[in-house]
Amino acid sequence: MQDFITVTGMILKQTPIGEYDRRICLLTKERGKIAAFVKGSRKPGSRLSSATNPFSFGTFKLYEGKSSYNVSDAEIQNYFEPLRTDYIGACYGMYFAEIADYYTRENNDERQMLKLLYQSLRALIAPSIPNELVRCVYEIKSIAVNGEFPGVRAKQELEESTVYALEYIVSSSVEKLYTFTVTPGVLEQLQEEARWYCDKVIGHTFKSLEILQSLY
Repeated sequence: MQDFITVTGMILKQTPIGEYDRRICLLTKERGKIAAFVKGSRKPGSRLSSATNPFSFGTFKLYEGKSSYNVSDAEIQNYFEPLRTDYIGACYGMYFAEIADYYTRENNDERQMLKLLYQSLRALIAPSIPNELVRCVYEIKSIAVNGEFPGVRAKQELEESTVYALEYIVSSSVEKLYTFTVTPGVLEQLQEEARWYCDKVIGHTFKSLEILQSLY
């Protein structure tokens, strides 16, 4: 008799396998980042087909195979539907998911990264917050959540509001991150600082970022 486990998480990416299956990368509250196979999910009419799409957030019933997990059932609570018709928003979302994939590991406590990704996708959908600001917040907070934020750089040309925004992003809870907006001048400085932190701290080339940058 198979032993099942139930995890709560979000799909970061999926890959077709064979003729009818998919392999998903799932960021979970309980077991960190895991890979799982969803057998038959590419068959017409499969009840698990929509549950394998990136950004799908919910509960997944799994059982362990010899070398990986397998999904037997899923209950999706949020598909982030608006991102399916917003190409630019979806590109931002895929970039965020790729950063989460880069930073997280199996059996680590990745609850903060999962929460950050979830709230950031919600912010992408909110019309009141510019995507560019969401990106800055997500990049900087990802670095901070993973204990790698080096501190606010001592630059005389930074506006006081920019310094305050940086400190707020680093110190605030994830739930309160997307409760502010900034002036165009401050946003420009935040973008410059976020780029610097990403280059110096992460130092990784993200394919989804290259696609995103080609749109501007």
